[in-house]
Amino acid sequence: MAPRFTQAAIVGVGLIGGSLGMILRRRGLAAKVVGVGRRLDNLKTAIEVGAIDRYVVDPAEAIQDADLVVLATPVDTYDRHLKEWASRLKPGAIVTDVGSVKGALVEQSEKAMPPGVHFVGAHPIAGKEKTGAAAGSEDLFMGARCILTPTRHTTQEALERVREIWEATGSVVLTMDPHMHDQILGAVSHLPHVAAFALINALIDIRGQLPALDLVGHSGGGLRDTTRIAASSPEMWRDIFLWNRDNLVRFIESYEQALGRLKGLIRTGDASGIEKELERAKQERDKFPARPATRS
Repeated sequence: MAPRFTQAAIVGVGLIGGSLGMILRRRGLAAKVVGVGRRLDNLKTAIEVGAIDRYVVDPAEAIQDADLVVLATPVDTYDRHLKEWASRLKPGAIVTDVGSVKGALVEQSEKAMPPGVHFVGAHPIAGKEKTGAAAGSEDLFMGARCILTPTRHTTQEALERVREIWEATGSVVLTMDPHMHDQILGAVSHLPHVAAFALINALIDIRGQLPALDLVGHSGGGLRDTTRIAASSPEMWRDIFLWNRDNLVRFIESYEQALGRLKGLIRTGDASGIEKELERAKQERDKFPARPATRS
């Protein structure tokens, strides 16, 4: 089968971009994959692991002949990137991304496209705490969901070509309004990351108050499971939190209310009330489908 794309440019060859590059190359979806990044050691690793065919440090050099461009950098960099090189994209090219925020970011990216160039938002819900091309894997997306976020400006052809890519990765592909995406993911992904980061910082504060306590040395699976995602990239999550701030602040307030209820019950020694709160949570948690441990 002939490659679906003559040249794919991956801007940001980290875990997600690198894994996607492996799939594009090894499954013949792109005849050539060019990587763009800031760190030469990571780009050299990307070649060694088979994520890209070659690399450049200037995005404009990579995208000028590309018919597929994948933005896999922190979401706050999209605007800067597109202002620098979007005007050089050739007609018919498709720009897509892998960011965890859509909404206003999709609208902004669409406006940056020159005539004849198409933007299709995508969010593969897969990952690890490790970063960089060395952590990439051809089966990273297998069985995970990938949400595409078309708008009224998205052409059916561009949408289907991006869908084909993600179906080839083994993902279960869904479509969703970009603003609805941010509401849903704000609750089920962004809020848990807030809680995990905040819990670790609370433990740091407790350790400062009680320095004689060896907290980490006595931690078990519960703490590790609860805070696993706090090992994620601070740069990436900083941008996600800020780009989805309106939804996230509202959800944090709901979390604070739930935490406050439990705090009040514990303070007053209300055993029955505590058990009801915990049972309510357990019943809801028991409904969750099983998920692979590497998904986040």
